[in-house]
Amino acid sequence: AGTVILELSKDKAGERQLERQAAQFSASVQKVEAELTAQIRYLTQVATGQPHEGSSYAARKGCQLALNRVDYARRRLGELARACEGMLEP
Repeated sequence: AGTVILELSKDKAGERQLERQAAQFSASVQKVEAELTAQIRYLTQVATGQPHEGSSYAARKGCQLALNRVDYARRRLGELARACEGMLEP
């Protein structure tokens, strides 16, 4: 963009060079836009918990929730066992 502006500031701007530089600038902008779009798409997947390549967040979260459920079931079974033992004592 800077070279386009420099070329335009000259008394006799080279039309061919201006077109080439403008095309390069446009290509650069399109590349940046494509990369930003890809990053936004990736972040959207991460934020919604959808499975995607390169991340184990969903699997780790599922595993942690399963461990929490097992721990809860173990505690409840312990409470039930103690209650049953109390009923069997004379």
